[in-house]
Amino acid sequence: MSQKPLIFFDARMIDHNPGELHPESPERLKAISHMLDQLPADLIERRTALPANRADLERIHSPEYIDSIDALCNKTAQLDPDTRLSPDSVQAAYLAAGTGIQALDALFDPSTTTRRAFCFTRPPGHHAEHSHAMGFCVFNNIAVAAAYATEHLGLERVLIIDWDVHHGNGTQHSFKSRADVLVFNIHQSPFFPESGRIHELGSGHGTGFTINVPLPPGQTDDDYRAAFEQVLIPIAEKYAPQLVLVSAGFDAHHDDPIGDMNLTTQGFTDLCNIAIDIAERHANGRIALFLEGGYHIPTLTECTRACIFALANQQQTAPTPSKTTQPVFDHLHRLLAPLWSFPQ
Repeated sequence: MSQKPLIFFDARMIDHNPGELHPESPERLKAISHMLDQLPADLIERRTALPANRADLERIHSPEYIDSIDALCNKTAQLDPDTRLSPDSVQAAYLAAGTGIQALDALFDPSTTTRRAFCFTRPPGHHAEHSHAMGFCVFNNIAVAAAYATEHLGLERVLIIDWDVHHGNGTQHSFKSRADVLVFNIHQSPFFPESGRIHELGSGHGTGFTINVPLPPGQTDDDYRAAFEQVLIPIAEKYAPQLVLVSAGFDAHHDDPIGDMNLTTQGFTDLCNIAIDIAERHANGRIALFLEGGYHIPTLTECTRACIFALANQQQTAPTPSKTTQPVFDHLHRLLAPLWSFPQ
């Protein structure tokens, strides 16, 4: 089977402009566009975006919230202290939310020879809540895709991995009482949005299907890789997801101006390879990455390029966590022991 990944990119998402000096600038996607143009022609298969429809969005967002966004089409607006709209932002938000649905339709199309995709979505999505925008995000792109996978494609087990430096609060809240979507977040803590604590395990039928790995500033590639090996992989082995989705933010990189973590480009490559391996073992190889944060533009393009190459040809290495990170994994093992088995 070909491993040429599908790359979903649409220049209309560049037109979302939250304002001068805003970290989530159009330059991010412009730089990625240039990077994609420089890739070997036979490495990827490029696709453009179609907008999400109303039914797609209502699986995650309230009708009243969607109406309020629709009313801002072709206008400028401030949705929260961090989230601003320009006249083309609503169109971009619909395209960003629709991109993941297109990716899933492609990955589950029997005629498609690849099972891997990268969705270059903008505005990002993982902070967007049911009824309000938050943290640069308008619609929750990855949550919309996961809900489509369970409700339209009929999947019973979807794994979301969020390695952005910020906790994906909107994604967690979208699925906290459900077992058909398991949400794994690894993030800097304490930090915006001040959620994602280790004891947040979901509720009701979803208890144990929300996993948070909050880490103090300064953690490294080995710490993140160890979290994946000690917490994520054992859970994935038991959960056996039918699809893997990744909120791929790159603001945990040591060059990023917003986060305080110390990951390298190789570290993100390793995380991507582990996610790919989980998809290969359990989900017939089906995996889709969604762009979230990452605000040092040279690093962003370097990391996204590395992940594209990982999607085309995976590799793996072994981690050694630091003394400050290992207790977090041990605590999670104790909390989750009744639901998930971990190797001793």
